Amino acid sequence: MSVIVSRALPDVRDGLKPSQRRILVAMHDLGLNPTAGTSKCAGIVGETMKRYHPHGDQAIYPTLVRMAQDWNMRYRLIHPQGNFGSNAGLPAAAMRYTEARLSPIAGEMLADVECDTVDFGDNFDGRFREPLVLPSKFPNLLVNGADGIAVGMATEIPPHNLREVCEALIRLLDDPDLSVAELLQIIPGPDYPTGGIICGRQGIIEGYTTGRGKVILRARADVDEKKRQIIIREIPYQQTRNRIMEVIGKLVKEERIKHVGEIRDESSAREGEPVKIVLDIKRDGDPHAILRQLYELAPIQVTASIILLALVDGRPRTLTLKQLLEEFIRHRIQVVRRRTEFRLREAKKRTHVLEGQLIAVSSMDEVIRIIRGSPSRSEAKVRLQDMQVAATLLERALGSAHFAALQAEIGVAPAYSMTEAQAEAVVRMQLGQLAALERDEIFKEYDDLRAKIVSYETLLSSDANVRAVIKAELQDLRDKYGDDRRTEFGEEQGRLNIEEWIPEETNIVTLSHEGYLKRLSVSTFKAQHRGGRGVTGASTRENDWTEHFFVTSSHAYLLCFTNLGQCYWLRAFNIPMTPNRTSPGRHINQVLQLKPDERITSVIPVQKFDQERDSNRCLVMATRRGLVKKTPLLEYSN
Repeated sequence: MSVIVSRALPDVRDGLKPSQRRILVAMHDLGLNPTAGTSKCAGIVGETMKRYHPHGDQAIYPTLVRMAQDWNMRYRLIHPQGNFGSNAGLPAAAMRYTEARLSPIAGEMLADVECDTVDFGDNFDGRFREPLVLPSKFPNLLVNGADGIAVGMATEIPPHNLREVCEALIRLLDDPDLSVAELLQIIPGPDYPTGGIICGRQGIIEGYTTGRGKVILRARADVDEKKRQIIIREIPYQQTRNRIMEVIGKLVKEERIKHVGEIRDESSAREGEPVKIVLDIKRDGDPHAILRQLYELAPIQVTASIILLALVDGRPRTLTLKQLLEEFIRHRIQVVRRRTEFRLREAKKRTHVLEGQLIAVSSMDEVIRIIRGSPSRSEAKVRLQDMQVAATLLERALGSAHFAALQAEIGVAPAYSMTEAQAEAVVRMQLGQLAALERDEIFKEYDDLRAKIVSYETLLSSDANVRAVIKAELQDLRDKYGDDRRTEFGEEQGRLNIEEWIPEETNIVTLSHEGYLKRLSVSTFKAQHRGGRGVTGASTRENDWTEHFFVTSSHAYLLCFTNLGQCYWLRAFNIPMTPNRTSPGRHINQVLQLKPDERITSVIPVQKFDQERDSNRCLVMATRRGLVKKTPLLEYSN
């Protein structure tokens, strides 16, 4: 459980793992706020490692880089300066070359962290204190998502749109009885930083109602009929351009996808520019059919998991969408209460000091005389505490209204004296400052503080008031950082039937004695006139010869029987097309998983299996020793 708690899973309250939280706190300590200049990442990593996270720079810098990449984070928490990699899959520059500062939205996560809003704990060596969670004005867990693998469990929380999440929280604050189905009307699904199209809604509904589900995420691609091009403009989340091009290139090379010419990346190198991967389609290819094949075979359509697992009160829990939102609201209620209590305490402390200053102002000459005549600061403090100021003198100095307010705070008495805290504040002031104290300025600050104290006490008196503050903060965040959805929704997609998109043509299939398999188009050969000398039909290796030769359809089923009595089922179009007649082809072991001592003894092509037509058709085989077997053909249909 220690590995789970300390490293692998995010906290439900701020959506961060310890390494992420410590980097943000270290940057806050360094003063790298959104309005400050950037600083070398090497210094940030060193500060994080020195104070909070002693696990080496190789554990810290990649985490920092990821929080600065806008293709990984829906709302990045770190503003980068320099080469932080790209969605082509290129790595970031070394930390000695890059710089960073906190992003504006990260400032909202750290806001009020000094106001006793969250618990602090000792760092690894007990020299510093670190926050165990951030106050976080917005639900970072949902907005930026999270992933992690722990002992026996994993989390995969997709990113969401900030505007939608804030709106859902506002509605939930107004109506705590909202159902998940009603929340789905506000948050229709994930919103990935790379855009794309989510196919269908069933997986989202399951994920949000049970905590576990799957969604089909598809790249956004267009077909340019005029130029005969497929243009990929958005790629699935956590896929890279280089990886996509590598896989497509391999599929074309292996002839699993045909009629594709050049594949090139025309994406701009500038940050934030859209993706543009272009595939040129040959004249005899159907771009729409090829695009459907790409969705099936290349990583431009992926299955993304939804696993809403997070740490709640230090323990891992699988949550629904509503429970995630409720946990955030519970966290914010505690933060707002603790922040208000802190501000109330500070206001009362300052009010108490101002009351001492008012007493000092009413007898300024006596206060200055005591301070000048005291041999030490401690002696002056004791003498100030012993000094008595008559109520009538204080009323004359302060005025009736302010004197009445002071009496309401400290009580009615014939004479007043300073407390230890008040005397300490007075003796810490230089004589020039003390003499320059102006009654009106003190009165103004005193009245402002008393009004704040009343507002703080009113806020703490009702849970509804606290919820109203949270609601107002969410509305401000929504208006300030909210943006349009990037990921759209499409129809549920069934599995692609490859056969529908492969043109049916007549092929020649050969298999040599040594097991080399070859498929050729009949157009490779041509009719010969009388007296013609012919052309080379095949080229074999030494001591090898063509053992099986037949003409069949590219959609045919090939029943491959072996010397061990096994029958393997193979579609003709799964045999790679050989580019020329003289090529030996590929070895059968690259197409079928044969045992070391197993070889093909016979190949029977079947155009297709039909229940009605083939009900009376049989396959007859005879062994070398004279055994004969007759089997219904349909027995080999699966």
